[in-house]
This record gives sequence, C-alpha cells and structure tokens, in this order.
Amino acid sequence: MLFETYELGRLPLANRVVMAPMTRVRASADGVPSPSAADYYAQRATAGLIVSEGLSPSRQGQSEPNIPGMYRDEHVEAWKPITAAVHDNGGKVFAQLMHGGRIGHPEINGMQPLGASAIAAQGTIFNSGGRLAFVTPIEMTQEQIREQVEVFVRAAERAIAAGFDGVELHGANGYLIQQFLSDNSNQRADEYGGSAENRVRFAAEVATAVSDAIGSERVGLRISPGGRFHDMHESDPAALYSALIDALNPLGLAYLHTLETATPEVAELIRRKWSGPLIVNPATVGSTRYANLEAAKDSIARGADLVSFGRYFISNPDLVRRLRDDLELTEPDESTFYTGGDRGYVDYADWSPAQPV
Repeated sequence: MLFETYELGRLPLANRVVMAPMTRVRASADGVPSPSAADYYAQRATAGLIVSEGLSPSRQGQSEPNIPGMYRDEHVEAWKPITAAVHDNGGKVFAQLMHGGRIGHPEINGMQPLGASAIAAQGTIFNSGGRLAFVTPIEMTQEQIREQVEVFVRAAERAIAAGFDGVELHGANGYLIQQFLSDNSNQRADEYGGSAENRVRFAAEVATAVSDAIGSERVGLRISPGGRFHDMHESDPAALYSALIDALNPLGLAYLHTLETATPEVAELIRRKWSGPLIVNPATVGSTRYANLEAAKDSIARGADLVSFGRYFISNPDLVRRLRDDLELTEPDESTFYTGGDRGYVDYADWSPAQPV
C-alpha cells in the first residue's frame, strides 16, 4: 500500500512516501537557498511528496541562521529552478512555512522575537558563534496577531509563485503556531488564551486565511501533539487537539501531518476525528530511532494515508526504491546535517550492487 499511487486532493502522487521537512542550514545569510538545493531536492523526487525544509515567512520569524526565507522577490526567484527540478523529475513539493516566534534571537536576525506571551523558552538556540540563551519575546497584540496571519498569507502566495504545489504550516516543534497551542507558552487573558478553543484560534485563523488565498487543497498543517521540543508543555493534548481538529475539519485542508509525539490514546483520537488525508511521521524529534519500513507499515495499518521519512532521506536519495525492493539503507552522517556545503548534502549515491574486489 505504501507504494501505491494516491490522490492528494487534485494532486496525483506516485506513492504514499513523503520526504519530511528537514532543516539543513545551507542558505545564505539573507535566506537565499544554496545553488545545490536543486540537486538535493531533485535527487529525492521519487518521493510521492516532498515537504521542503522550513522557510521563514518573514525576517522576524527566522529561527536559526542560514535557513531559507520566503519573504522577498529574491527568494521566489531562487526557488523557481528548485521546484522546476523536482517537477522535471516527476515529483511534487510543498513549502513548509516555519515562523519561529519566540524561537529566535536578535543576534540571528536583528529583531526581537514575537510570542503568544512574554515568556522565554527554557534552553539555548544555535548561532554561528555558539549557543545563545533564549530571550523573552514580545507578547503579540491583537493587531500584531492579524499582521502575522498576513505574514503567513504573503509567504504562501510567494511559495505558489515560486512553483511549489502547496504549503505546509509548521504548527509543531515549539514554533509560533504551537506557542499559541501550548498552555505554558500561552498565558493570555484574551480570546487567544485560556481554553483549548481559544488557544487553537491562531492556528485556525492562519489556516483559514492561507486557504482563502491559495486554496485549501494546497494547505497542510504539521503538528506534534504533546511534544516537548523547544520547551512545550500541553497539559491536556486530547482536549487541545480535539478542539484544533474541530476548527480545521470544515476547511478541507490538503492534509494533517502529525509526529508520533502523543500517547497512543491521543494519536487514536486524532486519527478518528480528522476527516482529511493524514500523514504520519513515525520518528519523534530528537529520537535516535529513524522512521523505517516496519514503522511505516504500522502507521498505515493504524490509519495513516501517507508516511513521512526524514533522516533516511538525507542519506538515501532513492529511498522509495530501497524500501520497495528491500535494499540496504545507507546510514546518514549526522555530523554533516547542519554544517553547510555540499558534503553530506548532495554526495549520497543511489543504491548500486557491491562491486567485486
């Protein structure tokens, strides 16, 4: 079933294998993707769907250094040959829009980060000169909330202009959308805070506005229910994600993309309530366990429509073939994940039989 074709809305996919979004830290300081990005993504275009690395929808929304942006005409033009390379190789690609919110730092982008509340995340963030302690973000006013919704809309419109087939809103891993969802980072007293129904409001407004701009069949959302990455703590994930799905179901989104961060009971609740296509990523953030074929089959058996793979796609550009034909997988060199340059980026080879010595 994993290797069967699938209709994602009006988008035909060659199979149900998805390349998960993965930060690779290879863009220029002003957010222009590496010239090698076209090769990187084209090499992996046999995936039914590629979701790009996270793209900053604004400079203020930039979370880490040297990640691509989608807020300037230069970014649009730089991504056009990349999306064309994927399409020329038979693939489909969505752009992940990743607003860091409080996961950012003035030394990275020269701007104070925004957040649901003026509460700093515990921990540190990577910078080229070392690690920096998170700073207290600006608590967004309702006017600023409306402005950031428009930031997502403009970035989505630019992504479509750049040739992407759609966008994935990053609502996971402690970035801005999840900062509104989680009750340890959202302690607002207005209609965006307090109850689960209030805390899902920002996510729903972003999804609605982006859907209105580019079409709901071109919009996905990624979530990490109950996930703790970047100092998240959702005290009642069942109630929270039940409210979120109730708000999203009427929109007719392209998909919901969930990480396996929830308890089995919450994961089952999400599968049962969600009415659209479901992508499951079987590997959790920060885990040493990579998503593999066994995990993918289990996800399909438990209700996933598609399964996303991350780190094995780094080191196996032909991962679909290797999984389908039970070929040996190359282990990735984790020391090159975020180092920049082409090493560990475009130099992994497709599978070939071992040559006699």
